[in-house]
Amino acid sequence: MSDAAPAGHSKTGRLFGLGVGPGDPELITLKALRRLREAPVVAHFAARGKAGNALTIIEGYLAPEQCVQPLIYPVTTENLPPPFCYETALANFYDESAAVVAAHLDAGRDVAVVCEGDPFLYGSFMYLHDRLAERYETEVTPGVCAMLGCASVLGTPLVYRNQTLSVISGVLPADELKRRLADSDAAAIMKLGSNFAKVRGVLTELGLLERAHYVERATMANQRIAPLAGIDPATVPYFAMILVPGARWAA
Repeated sequence: MSDAAPAGHSKTGRLFGLGVGPGDPELITLKALRRLREAPVVAHFAARGKAGNALTIIEGYLAPEQCVQPLIYPVTTENLPPPFCYETALANFYDESAAVVAAHLDAGRDVAVVCEGDPFLYGSFMYLHDRLAERYETEVTPGVCAMLGCASVLGTPLVYRNQTLSVISGVLPADELKRRLADSDAAAIMKLGSNFAKVRGVLTELGLLERAHYVERATMANQRIAPLAGIDPATVPYFAMILVPGARWAA
């Protein structure tokens, strides 16, 4: 938890960033569930027209009197045609979202921002944290991250003994992906979606296709596990992952 709020802000609400796990509602921690149920305001990120995965995970735990505050992304792809800029659009969105959350906090209401997986691992909450944590009392509750959810449903250990694990964004250019994967004992490749074909091509070049595993929506009811070679790139969602486990160590 951050230091107490500065003088003059003693009556403001508290900000909670809650990791709610990879998808299965039973994978939320006891602490996150307690904080969730105590919060008068529950904020969640979502694409326009959709509930969002984080809300879907926790909605069964909410009480009717809790205020649900959606924070709707303006865009959901990093590949925007000129003159649009993804970084600018997202920066403005996080500024606006922080202002929405701050209005609740200034009114004395605690706000729990729910985040699929862990808030500080590619979680949107981290951008609110950057903007608000110095102004308000803030606490972050870690969650079971997606890569561990994927490993569990695959029944595949990620790293043995002194192996290293690289967490890699599939948005990276192909040559950068190739360099990073070539230097890794094991890898979790996130942010697939429209980047899937590129990532699969790099894995094929490196001879890693047979070691790699594809999982989408791990631990959710609509979970899918399939061989990479047979995946249609047009069907790959953003919430999909490729795991390349470390070579098995026989003790």
